[in-house]
Amino acid sequence: MAAGIALHLAGHRVEIFDQFDAPRPVGSGLVVQPVGQRVLDWLGCGAAARALGAPIRMLHGVEARTGAGTLAVRYDAAGVGLHGLGMHRAGLFEALHGRLVSLGARVVPSSQVMASSADRQGRWLQMADGRRFGPFDLVVDALGSHSPLSPLVSRVLPYGALWTTLEWPVTELPDDRLTQRYVAAHRMVGVLPIGRMPGESTQRAAFFWSLRHDAFAGWQAQGLNPWQAEMRDIWPALSPFIAQITDPAQMVLARYSHGTLRRPYADRLVHIGDSAHRASPQLGQGANMALLDALALARALDAAGPQDAPALYARMRRGHLMLYQAFSRFLTPQYQSDSRALAWFRDRIVAPIGRVPPFDRAMGAIASGLFIPPLGGEPYANGQPVPPGWAMDAPPAPMLQR
Repeated sequence: MAAGIALHLAGHRVEIFDQFDAPRPVGSGLVVQPVGQRVLDWLGCGAAARALGAPIRMLHGVEARTGAGTLAVRYDAAGVGLHGLGMHRAGLFEALHGRLVSLGARVVPSSQVMASSADRQGRWLQMADGRRFGPFDLVVDALGSHSPLSPLVSRVLPYGALWTTLEWPVTELPDDRLTQRYVAAHRMVGVLPIGRMPGESTQRAAFFWSLRHDAFAGWQAQGLNPWQAEMRDIWPALSPFIAQITDPAQMVLARYSHGTLRRPYADRLVHIGDSAHRASPQLGQGANMALLDALALARALDAAGPQDAPALYARMRRGHLMLYQAFSRFLTPQYQSDSRALAWFRDRIVAPIGRVPPFDRAMGAIASGLFIPPLGGEPYANGQPVPPGWAMDAPPAPMLQR
């Protein structure tokens, strides 16, 4: 939807193919980081997102057994007024979908894409029911981690997480931060304020528990009581959250993987979001990377035709993606692994360094998605320099006025 909005605003005729009978959200909570909020503002739906989300001013975590301060990242250390935005995916969906509908972009429902092919006329899409659409000047693959159009083979990580959405109860936990507790690196439980669902006034929380994939069947078999007792032992303040979990079916297992396409495009085909790159959610950057991809693609098409824009888009995003993928690979095993040595390194080396200047500012910038310019790369297309408005701090007016 973000790509559809960005391309429509840039003056292109856009068709969106959605596999559902009617567009709807899937998933639980996420954080739209400051960089992602800037993209939403560019798209014209930032205010709608903030009306539903919850401001997140800090990322905070403690080792449950030792009391070591494992995580303490303040967004405003990287810039006055910076904060994350905790949201349910339904809230982000509502903000984007409302903007998409208001622009009149065409959405074709009940369309499960199975394959794509190109000829002299352009690129075509083949649906599961036999329908064929096209030709298109450019096909944008935003089908996610299971895209049939993407050649990406990612490395599945041993740990994932059980997720659910709960009401935010009467609790001592702050409602402006992601709060977590750890036991070494093999146990992690967290609570994220995510604002409210569309059409509701109740404040919600995303609740998650780190779990190995191969332990999921055992977790289901043991029932809720032993698991809830372990959580209360790790973190007694969780009681009002735990009381809302009465059925194992409330918890959904999310699986994580790492991988990046070296060349996220082909002839009149470009991959964005999880179709092009995947990482664990330790940095909370997944949705933000996808939003940046959408904006970068629209701006690449401003400077080049559909044949050349995908390569320019890839260059614009390459440096930012490579750095954040490296951060993710470095941090993930410190929070989700069976290694006690890595947990010790996290608590005794990484965490203390991250609390002192200038590293506290660097940590805030990393969390914000602003550690380096997110739309970098070689700023040239067809020998012409990229317009200066491509800088992330530039006002969005030129694109939004089109």
